[in-house]
Amino acid sequence: MHDYHKRHSDYLKHRGILLVISSPSGAGKTTITRSLLAEEKYVTLSVSATTRPARPKEKPGDHYHFKTEEEFKQLIEEDALFEHAYVFGNWYGTLRAPVEKRLEEGYDVLLDIDWQGAQQMIQEARNYVVSVFLLPPSLSILEERLRSRAEDSETAIKQRMCEAIDEISHWAEYDYVVVNDNLEKSINDVRSILRSERLKRTRQVGLSHFIHHLTEADETLPVDLLPKAQREL
Repeated sequence: MHDYHKRHSDYLKHRGILLVISSPSGAGKTTITRSLLAEEKYVTLSVSATTRPARPKEKPGDHYHFKTEEEFKQLIEEDALFEHAYVFGNWYGTLRAPVEKRLEEGYDVLLDIDWQGAQQMIQEARNYVVSVFLLPPSLSILEERLRSRAEDSETAIKQRMCEAIDEISHWAEYDYVVVNDNLEKSINDVRSILRSERLKRTRQVGLSHFIHHLTEADETLPVDLLPKAQREL
């Protein structure tokens, strides 16, 4: 029986994780999630639905599923969303069907959502959710990053800075907090979180069956030296 663990290593696959990552706008969330997707083979991104207009270079179905307000409200009525929130004058939400499909296929699903969405995801699927909050090293650096993107008006930047303070106040609701003062380190920190969570006993599918066969009595071993439980097998 000694080669059972070699022949059945596929028993030690993990249950899919809903990796929720939140942060104030400009804290580095997009860069970190893109890196995670590029480096982790079995991680896929949940593409959110939104009523906000597409920005230049954004592609429907790639960056967001762009919806009218009427279409979005229909999704809410049909319970087709895991979570939804009204942010900066627009609706955002996570489509239920594609997320559940990816989990069933054995993937970890990465969700780039705000604290309101994170709370709803935790209520909906606590056993699957691992939540990470990214913090900027300072508010001045956060504002600097927002300005360097050259995507928002001065009014929008001021609004995002005000919202950032409120968002940061929710840090204690998350499983993990990462201060993004060094991008490479922050990427490695988030990858380490994911890998550690995959190894949790409760997430390893078939572990009990694997252990049973791993420790099954071997006829070549002296019976009197085996633990009583093995002698009775």
